[in-house]
Amino acid sequence: MIRTVYVNGDYLPEGEAKVSIFDRGFLMADGVYEVTSVLDGKLIDFDGHVKRLWRSLAELEMTSPISEAELLAMHRELVVRNGIDQGMIYLQITRGNPGDRSFLFPDASVPGTVVAFTQDVPNMADAPAAKTGHKIITIPDLRWGRVDIKTVQLLYPSIGKMAAKKAGADDSWLVDEQGLVTEGTSNNAYIVKGNRIITRALGNDILHGITRAAVLRFAAEAQFEVEERPFTPTEAQGADEAFSTAASIFVMPVVELDGKPVGTGKPGPVATRLREIYLDEMRKAAI
Repeated sequence: MIRTVYVNGDYLPEGEAKVSIFDRGFLMADGVYEVTSVLDGKLIDFDGHVKRLWRSLAELEMTSPISEAELLAMHRELVVRNGIDQGMIYLQITRGNPGDRSFLFPDASVPGTVVAFTQDVPNMADAPAAKTGHKIITIPDLRWGRVDIKTVQLLYPSIGKMAAKKAGADDSWLVDEQGLVTEGTSNNAYIVKGNRIITRALGNDILHGITRAAVLRFAAEAQFEVEERPFTPTEAQGADEAFSTAASIFVMPVVELDGKPVGTGKPGPVATRLREIYLDEMRKAAI
């Protein structure tokens, strides 16, 4: 089956999709993106992703060339055309093509570029990794200071993923100059001590995760204590459990950090339970 993608209002076979070489997303990483999960052919937490998209655009002084209603219709159309039962929809909006390369923002009359495509992940909800857990390494956080804006400049997270792969791990957690964990390369990071879930508070130094917000809400409703503060890798190694959250992994147990087991070295009951709650509640609310 040839994948159908979306480019500026048109649905095209992926091989026919084209974007100008002068597009600022290509030349300057001048764009934002969102990834929305699909379960049972329905969109997960779509409203949350759209609200964060509007925030990212506003922080970069960009105007969306597409409305929320059009975004929803486009996402649903891509799900249908590509027969997605479980997977993801990647959406990217850039500042567009000003006709030549310049560091200055183009005039507001230059239309933005909107592209989107699906990724089919048949076992997303029942990912084998959730039963064994992720092994994590730590690396210095060398990203720019506004990672709360979900931009397409993902080179350093990619470097972090490759560092983990070379080390025989699944991902990297990033550590700031004070020796404190900020987040994962593409996810938020947590540790568990007893009934307490600890994760870094929102700020410019972490992404305001949509899955994070839902998981912390469900955790509070399930009578877990939530403490928003930084933690060190050493504290994480001594925790009862650890886990990561993101739209692509939901709630993923972390069983090893820098070669040392976390807790029992196996997925713990808190992460496992939160994953179950998250999937159950998101399926109920999917659109």
